[in-house]
Amino acid sequence: MKKVFFIVVFAILGVLQSEAQVSFKPGIKAGLNFSKLQDTNLENKTDFYIGGFGTIKFSNVYSLQPELIYSRQGGKGTVSGFYYDQVSPTEINTVYEERDADVSLQYLSFVTMNKFNINKSFYILAGPYFDFLVGDDFKIDRKNEYRAEISKGEDIDLGLTGGIGYIFPNGIGFEARIKKGTRDAIDDRNGSATVNTNFGYQIGATYTFDLK
Repeated sequence: MKKVFFIVVFAILGVLQSEAQVSFKPGIKAGLNFSKLQDTNLENKTDFYIGGFGTIKFSNVYSLQPELIYSRQGGKGTVSGFYYDQVSPTEINTVYEERDADVSLQYLSFVTMNKFNINKSFYILAGPYFDFLVGDDFKIDRKNEYRAEISKGEDIDLGLTGGIGYIFPNGIGFEARIKKGTRDAIDDRNGSATVNTNFGYQIGATYTFDLK
């Protein structure tokens, strides 16, 4: 029985190995981010992402797809803050107000996508990402020496992303994804324990080079 078992196992492995044709195809991608900083007064912000990827195909069903993306995220709306109002030479009032704000956080994103092909055109994606903050811009109405109570948070964000896609025979494709972070993207100067994470939707186009 043991001999029969090993013969069957090796036969199956031989068939799988003969059918496996590992290939690599690079590509480029770009699209729009519809992002939000959760648990804040800021609403969605529309910006862009752009980058490249490499698809390592292990079978007709599964591929591993590392990606390197420049992604602009953040939020728009109002933030709380204060300024000091000199009422008299001896009296100063602290005035709290909400002001318009446009928060931009720019990340260099390293993504490891697991790609599952439903057929030759449709596929689904899921995997973790590791983001480095490479730039930030807090555009806030600061008249009267206004001091906003938010600032940039952690320089690294970890999270998960997933979505669906469709690719045409000529290499052009379209994707829709959801992206959810786990780290504090902005800091509250009031010392709030709330973790304001990144969340967003991505819609974009891809092009895969068919190298022979």
